[in-house]
Amino acid sequence: MHVDERAAVFWRWWTAGTTSMVGSAVGAVALPLTALTVLDASAFQMGLIAAASYVAWIVIGLPAGVIVQRLPLRGAQVGADLARAVAVASIPLTWWWGHLTVTHLVVTALVVSFANVLFDVANSTFLPSIVERERLQSRNSLTSATHAATLLSGPSLGGLAVQALGAVPTLLVDSASYLVSAALLRTLPASRVPTPDRWPPVGELIRQGWRYVAHHRVMGPSMWAATAMNLVCGAQFALHPLYLVRDLHAPAGLVGVLLAVEGVGALAGAAFTTRITNRIGTARALVAAGFTTVAGAFLIPWGTGWSAYAAFAAGSIVFSLGTVVLSVTTRTYRQIASPPDLLSRVMATVRFVSWGAIPVGGLVAGALAGPLGARATLFVFAATLVCAPLVLLLSPVRHLRDLTDHDQENERRPAVPAGGR
Repeated sequence: MHVDERAAVFWRWWTAGTTSMVGSAVGAVALPLTALTVLDASAFQMGLIAAASYVAWIVIGLPAGVIVQRLPLRGAQVGADLARAVAVASIPLTWWWGHLTVTHLVVTALVVSFANVLFDVANSTFLPSIVERERLQSRNSLTSATHAATLLSGPSLGGLAVQALGAVPTLLVDSASYLVSAALLRTLPASRVPTPDRWPPVGELIRQGWRYVAHHRVMGPSMWAATAMNLVCGAQFALHPLYLVRDLHAPAGLVGVLLAVEGVGALAGAAFTTRITNRIGTARALVAAGFTTVAGAFLIPWGTGWSAYAAFAAGSIVFSLGTVVLSVTTRTYRQIASPPDLLSRVMATVRFVSWGAIPVGGLVAGALAGPLGARATLFVFAATLVCAPLVLLLSPVRHLRDLTDHDQENERRPAVPAGGR
């Protein structure tokens, strides 16, 4: 594929993802507000909805790498988009018929969750096939910057749309965005990862991906640090709308704005990741990013009245900045360092562990918020986030300036033979 052709394919891929992300950002406001304002959901029910949105990473996170490896990458993405469009559209339809329940929201979140798993693994595996190796970090940074921009604009638009249209009808925007994404992705060239003449057993393929990541000097510790961050993210997904609406009594429009503010930090993180890593090194940047997220998590539930709004906004910016720096840096490293035939399984393994922590965080936060309250529970999770930088400091990463400062050939081979434990 020529350079110009690669660029054209990338920009269609980027446009599809951007459209979908804007719709999802709007839906991320409309769905919890539907639960809170239309169905009067409890703290535990909010936790269930947040957990359902990510639980698929626990259920099929590991097999997803094998599934994607056996499917056309473009077809997997298009199919996932169509499934998500239908699932989200079912909410306003059920509401208009007068039968909407919290259970329906949980089931919808589950369907979207399973589709997200296959889409995200296929999407991450597809990108290196259309982008040159030396441009991967810049393309990943652009993707994160775009995501940050949608976080910044989407929730604000979502909050305004909810005020103008109502929470439930606003979900149609999310559904339409998936349809547009599917149509654009359908125009991309069909691609699939290299496949053998005869497939080994599924269990062995999964174990190969697991061993490669778990015994890797860089990917292993980075995965556990990301897991700690995502545990806290799960708690925040469940509690932030509840905290803003029930504790701070923020109106829907302000809720959208405050939830969108994290996009400022994400945008800054995406814009400056390359500068930061060039200046201090990718390994050192990971440790710094870990401590940055801890500071942001503690700041989010601080203060009362208008000072609480300011603290929530500032904390969200700081937290998301650190999260994006870690995400872009580690994702790029995995795409570069992983053997092509293992890439989908490496991506699936990391996300199975780290993203699987999101529903756990949501469920635990929902259970704790009942007796402790949303504010105290957010502080509890901020304290647990200290594990993120500590796991990096206690690993070989602390001796590195850059993640690539070790014997690449040794790291490409699993540390345990295929027949090992």
